[in-house]
Amino acid sequence: MKLQKNVLGRLVPAQINGEKQIPYLGIGKFKPTGNKARSPIKSCSDYPSDGNKVVKNLREALKKAGLKDGMTISTHHHLRNGDVLTNLLFDTIKSMGIKNIRWFPSASFPCHSHLIQYLEDGTIHHIEGSMNGPLGKFTSLGKMKGIGVLRSHGGRYQSIQDGEVHIDIAVIAAPTADPFGNATGDRGPSACGLIGFALADSEYADNVIVATDNLIPFPCYPWQIQGNNVDYVVQVDSLGDPSKIVSGTTQVTKSPDRLLIAEYVAQFLELTGIMKDGFSFQAGAGGTNLAFAIFLKDKMKQKGIKARFIRGGSTKYLVEMLEEGLTDYILDGQTFDLEGVRSMRENPNHVNTSPFTSYNYHGKGNFSSIVDATVLGATEVDLNFNANVVTHSDGYLLHGIGGWQNCLFAKCTILAIPSFRDRIPVILDEVTTLCGPGELIDVIVTERGIAINPLRKDLLKSVKGTTLPIRSIKEIYDEVNEICGGVPAKPKVDKNNVVAVVKWVDGTVLDSVFEVIP
Repeated sequence: MKLQKNVLGRLVPAQINGEKQIPYLGIGKFKPTGNKARSPIKSCSDYPSDGNKVVKNLREALKKAGLKDGMTISTHHHLRNGDVLTNLLFDTIKSMGIKNIRWFPSASFPCHSHLIQYLEDGTIHHIEGSMNGPLGKFTSLGKMKGIGVLRSHGGRYQSIQDGEVHIDIAVIAAPTADPFGNATGDRGPSACGLIGFALADSEYADNVIVATDNLIPFPCYPWQIQGNNVDYVVQVDSLGDPSKIVSGTTQVTKSPDRLLIAEYVAQFLELTGIMKDGFSFQAGAGGTNLAFAIFLKDKMKQKGIKARFIRGGSTKYLVEMLEEGLTDYILDGQTFDLEGVRSMRENPNHVNTSPFTSYNYHGKGNFSSIVDATVLGATEVDLNFNANVVTHSDGYLLHGIGGWQNCLFAKCTILAIPSFRDRIPVILDEVTTLCGPGELIDVIVTERGIAINPLRKDLLKSVKGTTLPIRSIKEIYDEVNEICGGVPAKPKVDKNNVVAVVKWVDGTVLDSVFEVIP
């Protein structure tokens, strides 16, 4: 495998799964050319005049869609760890004797460990999408036949729009749909909120299958997926368990250290003046970030401050802020709990969005850069403020990127992280896998202090005279290494075997994930 250095000095493949790649060139340095991809033109004469596109089962739909070896099949992940449909889909594909599928999910979850058998027998060739939990470990050990490709939510949309990934068949899990194919996610027995991550799939795929466990008479309204983009509708017994859209990453932390971090973040927004009437913010779904939202809510109530909008992933804590009049809108990209689902269904100011509006870097702007402050997590950061969200210090690939990369373009990007986990430092001299360039990361908040990127002279000036525990990142790094007994050893990896790559938001290759040597 030929490797080349990108502008940050990271070794990345010149080709991935037989396709030539562009190494990362820097923020905004790669300029796309040409036109957007297009789906095939189709005629109404090929579809039932009564609008009924229902076929008897998933197998029949795949057969009518022309499924064959080597195709690209896409799915979405709004049902999160409760998804049953994706496993049923690949059980069906296996039963049809199909091989070498490129699976293109918007994300995977531990429930998809069922698919490891299909990676082993060649039904699935490789995954281009977040590889969480068991699938990530399987990939890290060099067991996948092809190279995995990790993209942000916006990067996934960009790759479809730009023609980098052509979807042959999109299979969209729709908690409610009508026979014409109009579909929504905010109602029905498997309601998961919105299904915006499937929007690009519906618009650009050659063939689109909507699967639902709640088929209602036309029209399904409001629709998030338009039936005019849908070829076939399939009724299934169950899409999955909507209660499992809530996972361990969407529970408020009880750790005293992490609660302190959350409080520091809220104080930072208050004392720097970022928290003011009409401001906006986004917080991730991790336990620390959820606690931050609670602290911030209290400060906003005390000072009579109202946000113009909050960017979601929505949770019950953001819903409370909307219903208590602390924000005009929630602009939601993904619903993280059932209160978020209810709110989206009932409240017109809880707005469903998509990666096109929020995150797509190859558009005429997106919502991310409008946000005043975004609070995120990370598995590692380094002395240059670079950050990692996909691998751990042992080199194993266990997380996806999600919208994390896209959120880095906010006016103030804050990483709220513990200084160490399990006595392993989180701040390193160099991250194991580079997912976010340090020039876009403004503040790192730990329980041992707050480090501000030296590039942000305005923020450094704004904290002078405050009670905030401002320190250099090197001071925190040195203190943590002393507590943990020194600098940890680097993971053992095979530098000759790239098992996955991290794409930047513009489609260039930011870093490689190497095979772990157990």
